[in-house]
Amino acid sequence: MLQLRPNCECCNRDLPPESAEARICSFECTFCEACASGVLQGKCPNCGGEFVPRPRRPASKLAKFPPSTERVFKPAGCAAAP
Repeated sequence: MLQLRPNCECCNRDLPPESAEARICSFECTFCEACASGVLQGKCPNCGGEFVPRPRRPASKLAKFPPSTERVFKPAGCAAAP
């Protein structure tokens, strides 16, 4: 099951579970659309994989299957991204 991480690893922007702006790679590294397509040019800085829109979990399932609360943020942001 997807973790639905709560933020962009690059800019730390909040990405709630209903966000259509969240992008993930196959390892669930999570970024906002602006960072994924802009700064990162569609390539995950962690694994080199491609980004796809993160699926949105139906609101009726969030109580039983809550999103992750663990924030992943790289202190240097994505300045060193390829």
